[in-house]
Amino acid sequence: MTDHLTIVEHPLVQHKLTLMRQAGTPTAGFRQLLREISQLLAYEVTRELKMTTRRIDTPMAAMDAPVLAGKKLALISILRAGNGLLDGVLELIPSARVGFVGLYRDEATLKPVQYYFKVPEGLEDRLVITLDPMLATGNSSAAAVDLLKRAGAGNIRFLCLLAAPEGVARMKEAHPDVPIVTAAVDERLNEKGYIVPGLGDAGDRMFGTR
Repeated sequence: MTDHLTIVEHPLVQHKLTLMRQAGTPTAGFRQLLREISQLLAYEVTRELKMTTRRIDTPMAAMDAPVLAGKKLALISILRAGNGLLDGVLELIPSARVGFVGLYRDEATLKPVQYYFKVPEGLEDRLVITLDPMLATGNSSAAAVDLLKRAGAGNIRFLCLLAAPEGVARMKEAHPDVPIVTAAVDERLNEKGYIVPGLGDAGDRMFGTR
């Protein structure tokens, strides 16, 4: 663990990740595992949320009880695969505001191409958690964070399922102020920009496409 990178080594996270890596895991099972693992990862990425207290009455007595402080946080899904993480995190934090960044990777250049951007208001006052299962080249992730910063976001964290060393390095170079939380950093990228050993294309496996 560093200030920039946190690898969540909890046994349940690692076990579920292994099941997701297996080529024979069906689409429905993959989606369910992604939903479950996203909730476990969300515990880590929200560990340092600011707190305050509120006066409440329990059945026994009045007390000053801890509650979240400040504006509701924003979850930003990098389409389309980010939606798999979004579903699970929203179950844990149903009051969060939600935005979407549409980027696809040009297969020839491996560079991101933007096609959609819709985010909540007041990003400058919110914790912004960016969601994308795979941090591969890091180009799309860095581009998404660029867009969020231009929209006013100043407190951003990046949550992913898997990362490649190249993607971690790219994000650290482009956005050293954005911590990354992930379940694993794999060996490398292949010549097509996919994480190895990885788990294949997360979007394809989630939605049953090829």
